[in-house]
Amino acid sequence: MNNYNNLPEYGYTTAAQLENELSLQAYVARVMRGVYLKMFLGLLVTAVASYFTLSNEAFLTLVYGNKVLFFGIAIAELALVLIISAAINKLSNAMATLLFFLYSALNGVTISYIFAIYSPQSIFLTFCITAGTFGAMSIFGYLTKQDLSKFGAILFMALIGLIVCIIVNIFLASSALDWLISLAGVAIFVGLTAWDTQKIKQMAAMTDEASAGKVATLGALSLYLDFINLFIYLLRIFGSRD
Repeated sequence: MNNYNNLPEYGYTTAAQLENELSLQAYVARVMRGVYLKMFLGLLVTAVASYFTLSNEAFLTLVYGNKVLFFGIAIAELALVLIISAAINKLSNAMATLLFFLYSALNGVTISYIFAIYSPQSIFLTFCITAGTFGAMSIFGYLTKQDLSKFGAILFMALIGLIVCIIVNIFLASSALDWLISLAGVAIFVGLTAWDTQKIKQMAAMTDEASAGKVATLGALSLYLDFINLFIYLLRIFGSRD
């Protein structure tokens, strides 16, 4: 039998208030499981698409031998991210999920080059480092009571600065700047992982059952992007080339 004698000590005045809070926590946890499941499936789709691209010489030549097609795929990826993010409320849950997996597949095609450049051992090691770092920061973002929104604004501005530096370095081709960009990219996406996790958790707490699937898809997209970018920047630092 539950003992409610100490409710005031924990900030609750009634048993019903405590039970509502526990019910909300269970609901949020269920939505977050959906987020991580979709994210994992998205990563799996990316891996399969990358493997298919590399193992199919004709398709590989078609994609990387035609700049128009390659940049067309890259633009389509950006469009899908914008559509999912901006029109999530207008999309059905099934359509939002389909677009997310389509994005994951296209991303697998465009980043398949890393499997041709870096050694399998360094890719595996970097993936393990990425998974451990991502997991630790996501757990921190989920459990912390500290409001990370102020750090999120700083990280977003830093991300814009990072993009500017990447564009500038296309023309400068500076190895020193490229190294600094990689270090900054790791720091930014480590922070964004914690911030996005907390933000998704807050979204889950405010949504209803009918919108839970859409929140899971949008959350999966955010964390997927954090994971992929963190992996790529870590690979640029730790990866050894064949």
